[in-house]
Amino acid sequence: MRTIKSCGVALLWLILFTVPAPAAGVQKPAAKGPDPMALLHKMCDYLQSLRQFSFHAEVSYDEVYSGGRKLQYGAEMETYVKRPDMIRVNAVGDILDKQFFLRHGSITLYDKSQNVYATMGVPPNIGGALAKAHDEYNLRVSLTELANPRLWQLISGKIDKALYVGMADVGTIACYHLAYDGAEVELQVWIGVGEKPLPLKVVFVQKRVEGEPQWSAHLSKWKTSAHLSDALFKFSPPDRVRKIKFVPRSRPAAPGNEKGNKS
Repeated sequence: MRTIKSCGVALLWLILFTVPAPAAGVQKPAAKGPDPMALLHKMCDYLQSLRQFSFHAEVSYDEVYSGGRKLQYGAEMETYVKRPDMIRVNAVGDILDKQFFLRHGSITLYDKSQNVYATMGVPPNIGGALAKAHDEYNLRVSLTELANPRLWQLISGKIDKALYVGMADVGTIACYHLAYDGAEVELQVWIGVGEKPLPLKVVFVQKRVEGEPQWSAHLSKWKTSAHLSDALFKFSPPDRVRKIKFVPRSRPAAPGNEKGNKS
């Protein structure tokens, strides 16, 4: 049976969010205003309070090729979440046409362009399912972590510095513009002002990846009181689609277990 590397079939890679470094000699003055960590925490808490939600995302991302050369691609993504254990993502873009399903202890990734799909068993909850997909198969799908019950811990653990940049509009919505810096990533996020502190724009750069690729998304069409049918999260293989396998993440051999080693 044909196999497939999860990093090659993943819709996009969500490694958390980052921002480009400022030009040399230019320093953004800290704006007086609310605590950027408190605002981020409030956003995470609000997302975790939603039992069902959906949103649209316009995504731009860099692919790094040999010699550090980068090309930018785009995609449109629709994300649906129904707690405690269902997520669906539809992603169509310049170089991808894929669907991701999490439902009742099973993850399925369907590549429409290649007419193949792969399935794995996972814990019957969003946090455990996403953790297993990443830890065992190196699979992360963009924006699904917004449904993770541990979202605050995942983000805050990567932040060393935080900055309130100021107020800015995303479309017609007033937002807090915030920036965060860590050893691995830099993040900018625009969070809507008011009773629904939703992320409306995200920009990040992967600082430790060759070429420091940038990923950005405009998030819109939020439905925070959605009533989503369970059937939306069920994958039914089309005719003549081929089932393949995920390839587990390669792990280094344990000390003393090398071939020919004698204790």
